[in-house]
Amino acid sequence: MINVIASIRIKDGRLSEFVEIFKSNVPDVLEEQGCIEYAPTIDSETGIPAQNLDGAMVTIIEKWNSLDDLKAHLVAPHMNTFRERVEGMVEDVSLKILENA
Repeated sequence: MINVIASIRIKDGRLSEFVEIFKSNVPDVLEEQGCIEYAPTIDSETGIPAQNLDGAMVTIIEKWNSLDDLKAHLVAPHMNTFRERVEGMVEDVSLKILENA
């Protein structure tokens, strides 16, 4: 199994628009071969000291059956459409692609 943590920094004032567009793409992604989980998340104030809050960050939690499934996801037509729709909203993206230890 492949786990992905994608951190996407959104430009000021565009967070809710980005999340709305992202959520509209989720059903298509969940239909992809090998997709187990795919969900956007935002920071939640908890009062736990080690937490680093960032109101401009959307963190995507993903689980895939295999690396090949993840690679196919990255070039899926609906993902190209999604990237076009959010162009200009995204400031930065970082990925952590993880496997079970």
